[in-house]
Amino acid sequence: MFKLTSLNLNGLRSATTKGVANWVAESAPDCICMQEIRVQADDVQGRFERMAELRGYFHFAEKKGYAGTAIYTRHAPSEVRAGWGDAEFDAEGRYLELRFDTPQRKLSIISCYFPSGSSSEERQAAKFRFLERFFPHLVALKREREFILCGDINIAHKEADLKNWKSNQKNSGFLPEERAWMTRLLDTGADGAGLVDVYRRLQPDATDACYTWWSNRGQAYAKNVGWRLDYHIATPAMAALARSESIEKTQRFSDHAPITVDYDFTL
Repeated sequence: MFKLTSLNLNGLRSATTKGVANWVAESAPDCICMQEIRVQADDVQGRFERMAELRGYFHFAEKKGYAGTAIYTRHAPSEVRAGWGDAEFDAEGRYLELRFDTPQRKLSIISCYFPSGSSSEERQAAKFRFLERFFPHLVALKREREFILCGDINIAHKEADLKNWKSNQKNSGFLPEERAWMTRLLDTGADGAGLVDVYRRLQPDATDACYTWWSNRGQAYAKNVGWRLDYHIATPAMAALARSESIEKTQRFSDHAPITVDYDFTL
């Protein structure tokens, strides 16, 4: 089995003080994709190059203390791609792709941090730009290789994916345009990307158990007033290998919970 975890850290240094490295050592994933690491290369050197038995790879944002992605892996990649070729969002460190290619296969593990639009109209506009440009990238990638994208997508796709869906229909993360983008991403028709929401393949009917993010307001975590914002999105062949999932809710390293999927393959 290949154990793959995704976690928005809300800061690598902050999560480390809350014990994330010990948790990684105990849970022993083969690979963990991280988002919102909020560190620079100088911060990593001598401190964060490794976590447990895993080696780290990074895509830093140009702006200090902002965004950024990482992947810690037990297996050495054949190629590392920091960024997907978009100047605006590559500057924010939002995409890290590790390739594990052999003569028999082409396979990528991707950590991706989608923009949030909740802070302002300007950031929502940026989020829409990201979605518009990122869709064809994923379509093109699917044509040439298998992949699993792990990340904080910042979209709750359907009503079952957040507690208070009725009152959030005009809020970023549950806007009709964002949800339509997700539907198209998963659509197998001519206009769709034909990708698979792995968690929903394994747990099609989960509601309260599916949440991975809780606001820091109003005792949202204690009351489980959450959203499902963190995903494994995979090509159909990789999604078919998913066997089990878990969302870690007993320990908190940020306002997101780690989501882990076990896949029936090895690198």
